[in-house]
Amino acid sequence: MKNNEMNINTIRVLSAEAIEKAKSGHPGLPLGTAAITYTLWAENMKHNPKNPKWINRDRFVLSAGHGSMLVYSLLHLFGYGLALDELKAFRQWGSLTPGHPEYGHTVGIEATTGPLGQGFANCVGFAMAEEYLAKKFNKPGFDIIDHYTYALSGDGCMMEGITSEAASLAGTLGLEKLIVIYDDNGISIEGDTDISFREDVGKRFLAYDWNVIHVQDGNDTVQIDQAIKKAKQKNGKPTLIIAETIIGFGCKAKQGKASAHGEPLGEENVANMKKCIGWSEEDFFIPEQVKESYREIAENLTQENNKWDELFDEYRKKYPDMAKMWDVWFSEELTYDLLADEDFWKFDKPNATRNSSGETINKLIKVLPNLIGGSADLAPSTKTEMKGMGSFSKEDKTGANLHFGVRELAMGAIANGLYLHGGLRPYCATFFVFTDYMKPSMRLSALMKLPVIYVLTHDSIGVGEDGPTHEPIEHLAALRATPNFTVIRPADGHETAAAWYLALTRKHSPTGIVLTRQNLPCYDITGKEALKGGYILKECASGKPDMIFIASGSEVELAMKAADVLAEKKIEARVVSLSSFEVFDEQDEEYRQSVIPKEIKKRVCIEALTSFGWHKYAGDEGTIISIDTYGASGPAKVLFEKFGFTVENVVNRALEILAK
Repeated sequence: MKNNEMNINTIRVLSAEAIEKAKSGHPGLPLGTAAITYTLWAENMKHNPKNPKWINRDRFVLSAGHGSMLVYSLLHLFGYGLALDELKAFRQWGSLTPGHPEYGHTVGIEATTGPLGQGFANCVGFAMAEEYLAKKFNKPGFDIIDHYTYALSGDGCMMEGITSEAASLAGTLGLEKLIVIYDDNGISIEGDTDISFREDVGKRFLAYDWNVIHVQDGNDTVQIDQAIKKAKQKNGKPTLIIAETIIGFGCKAKQGKASAHGEPLGEENVANMKKCIGWSEEDFFIPEQVKESYREIAENLTQENNKWDELFDEYRKKYPDMAKMWDVWFSEELTYDLLADEDFWKFDKPNATRNSSGETINKLIKVLPNLIGGSADLAPSTKTEMKGMGSFSKEDKTGANLHFGVRELAMGAIANGLYLHGGLRPYCATFFVFTDYMKPSMRLSALMKLPVIYVLTHDSIGVGEDGPTHEPIEHLAALRATPNFTVIRPADGHETAAAWYLALTRKHSPTGIVLTRQNLPCYDITGKEALKGGYILKECASGKPDMIFIASGSEVELAMKAADVLAEKKIEARVVSLSSFEVFDEQDEEYRQSVIPKEIKKRVCIEALTSFGWHKYAGDEGTIISIDTYGASGPAKVLFEKFGFTVENVVNRALEILAK
């Protein structure tokens, strides 16, 4: 048996055995694509198992994340430090080999995948980052950013809408260093893909302006190698390699069948597979010559990294200013002191918070050079254009403004890829209601602990005439319910600056900055008060309030005016601006009690969205002014009045609870 064949069969056997031991998993893809990924990792991909975070490595993402045992077998065999015992603990509590690949959990995993198509879209972000950074940092003779992004996708990825969105944008942008390998095995969970999927995928991608290469035999390493090398012949287009494979290849009783997809092969079938290829009956057996072969490959892989290190040392000497900029761009720390920058916090007139956010972004570009982002064809409305920073396009890869088109789902996943690549601080923007389209990608931002910034405008019934289809109601509650996702709804320009500061300094959480279309007052504060998520915006004369108004965003104005009316009635009220539940709840008990004391039980919470989540702040004797129905079409002022968001109603509700 040739070395390559043994090396490939080792991937198959380890994958099948781990899944069998777990009595759970997806053996079909690892068996069917072992030859493809071995050829890629061993002979074509630039990576270093001894330095998994080497910045100029090629990226590999298993978009078809259900086939996770494939990548775990590769990581073990190539020497990434994933012990054989971890393979034996596949899908078990506490192991480094969870059911689907998890970024930050297992060394060598570039992105959390499993929801099909997400990894594909992440790779578009990786490829965009590579080309953008190359334009920023490379100098003649110093291609310090020069690598490829590879995705392995299956039939399911090709069916998902996110793939179409991301592929269309990738073709439009001409991302020539993006290579996607399509595991075309013609099988889905329900059977032959013909029952639901008969399109010509190759023609679809040609229409997207991709190169398309066909590999007729996904087990022929020569064909695979030739296809990958051809894909690297740059012509201004990304490449799709369509590899015809057999699901579950090597297990005669299962190969080519739907049952190979998502269930163990069975002990007898695993034993027969091993017997057919002349393998030892010993569980998790790896021949010594295979171990030695992989050690030799891994050692050779370090050479590219060593060459790059030498090149970068020379680069640092010849271009010291660029090297200093590199250090800033690739630092996780905020290297500029925004807290001390008076201009950053300066706002002096009423404005919509979307406008204040736009001003903040354009202040940030002066001190945060690696800020990059854009909108889902809504930049004029979301106010997210960075003035003078150019637009990233096929013709010009130097622009920091990204144009995602009307593709919210892919936009979120691409933003994740931009961050995962390293060197960039990405944001993306849309109308708040369209987080419905983007939520799966936002959830993965939170799961991967990526500080991607989501700018979400048109945040309530203040949208007005566009009507209920465009008026978010349940959306704040949905994001607040998402673990490790920070939601901030600022009440003025100062609080908007605080929201951006928090978003840039919360290293392990994405942030949604939720902004108004309509103008809001500008309060006499610095904005830094809002860095704790909630604070006393207006205190009563005695400092001992009879009741507390608690509000966020545009409804803070109502609370302020209602407190003034109550003061005229000799009722003392405190106003708390609660822009972020998550940030406020992180503060210590002493601070939270100083803002919303337990003993003051008369509370009115006000927010022009669903009441869900506010009850913990309202308490047993408080009340919530909210919207638990859909909105309506009409002028914003009329809608706020009709839905009870008036000073008169707020005062009356306060008087009602005070009378009890």
